[in-house]
Amino acid sequence: MPCSGRLRTLTFALYATILLGHGSTAAAADTPPNVIFIFVDDQGYYDLGCYGATEIETPRIDAMAAEGTRFTDYYAAAPICSPSRAGLLTGCYPRRVGNHVWVHRADSNSGIHPDELTIAELFKDNGYATACVGKWHLGFHEPFLPRNQGFDHYFGLLHNLDPVEIVYFADKGGVPLMRNDDVVKRPADPAELTKLYTDEAIGFIEQNKQHPFFLYLPHTMLHNPLGVSDEFKGTSKWGEYGDAIQELDHNVGRIFDMLKRLNIDDNTIVVFASDNGRGPGRTPDQKIKGRKLSTYEGGIRVPAIAWGPGFGLQAGEESSAVVRAMDWYPTLATFAGIKVPEGRVIDGRDISPLLKGETKFVPAAGMKKSLNAAVPLRRRWAPAGEWADIITRAEYNDAFFYHGSQGALAAVRWKNWKLVLNPSLQLYDLAEDPGESKLVRDQEITRKMRGMAIMFQEEMQLDARPAGQVSVPRSDGKTEIPQETPGRLSGSPATRTTPERTEMSFEKE
Repeated sequence: MPCSGRLRTLTFALYATILLGHGSTAAAADTPPNVIFIFVDDQGYYDLGCYGATEIETPRIDAMAAEGTRFTDYYAAAPICSPSRAGLLTGCYPRRVGNHVWVHRADSNSGIHPDELTIAELFKDNGYATACVGKWHLGFHEPFLPRNQGFDHYFGLLHNLDPVEIVYFADKGGVPLMRNDDVVKRPADPAELTKLYTDEAIGFIEQNKQHPFFLYLPHTMLHNPLGVSDEFKGTSKWGEYGDAIQELDHNVGRIFDMLKRLNIDDNTIVVFASDNGRGPGRTPDQKIKGRKLSTYEGGIRVPAIAWGPGFGLQAGEESSAVVRAMDWYPTLATFAGIKVPEGRVIDGRDISPLLKGETKFVPAAGMKKSLNAAVPLRRRWAPAGEWADIITRAEYNDAFFYHGSQGALAAVRWKNWKLVLNPSLQLYDLAEDPGESKLVRDQEITRKMRGMAIMFQEEMQLDARPAGQVSVPRSDGKTEIPQETPGRLSGSPATRTTPERTEMSFEKE
């Protein structure tokens, strides 16, 4: 349910005090910002005009980049849909929250555990109206659905439309388009989705223009099967894929137009990013190789843009800082004046100083330059003697740990270096060689990064949390709880409480 007016009033009263205490401007502290996160499916690194594409025209997204920060070294949480979404919404490596292996098909019995605090729940608990409009793909039993993961409103597809998933719905009339618990249309038509999602998003924005909102807009496009409306068919030089990108660009523009029309653009932050890569470069200057599902750069390094000049975010900047999808959780919370609750261990770093132009890099957690800067210090830090003298805590927190689509740790990125772990250690300098074509011999860097990989494995072994899990009902209609499940969780379902959350962590009647 939407938060009460009393809660919103209390939240807003505290907002200015919190932000001003951390060096924010008075102008930015008047009202918590609206936040819109546009999450595109399967868009490759070079697949926007502002990232070098010549086969398409993306003027609205290019304008967003020109008025914001365009990231050159931004990483999705995983090279595949479900883990990538879990990482974004929890601020954690998908492995930390048990959602790191492959994707959730329609017969999946798992999802984000109800004990996790999603970014939607964090914002909702602090007075925001919240909505998810688009593709979910994070579990389909009751505890895992969007409205039990912090979203007041849901519209979209819970599933993919590819052949592997539609078979589950062959006897039901196809994959349904849903609004909350109601079927809007069955089967969903991929050619309609980009416009329908944008229509719904605009309706939510209009409905909530008087108070802060968090809108998560995960588009089904550009996942196969592609869908393009008649208006955009044949408009690009890149076939149906290019046409779909141009339709997305147009609809991103519609969001910006509505913000301006409602006079709330100066108090709104918009982020655009892809959930994973798609394919390699297409010209000699586009060096990145690899495809979706892989941990080559082309599988997991993706376009990302942050926009909010009216709220004080820098404009017209290109950042080569290594930024990960998990970083949005504490960063957007800081802009909203929300402190990540004590005891909540996540992997994201607060990059708000970078986005405001105060730094060119992500400040070390110990510098405490922003509201949630110290959150990474909650992660385990007990380096063995072999690594204690060669790896600092700040270096470890800044590293990015690549996981493949099957969930295994595959590589480590630190600064400009990438160490591929298997079948043997291979070191690349991505600043000089983004195509990963020239091995570098540097024993000191290799040893440091191998140590980071080992420390991360140990951290996950000790601290990874379980996914939410349900059991398929037995033939007698009752639900059987796996014997080991209660023991893996802290406390019992009856004692775990969170305001306005459904307590169905591992069973469904």
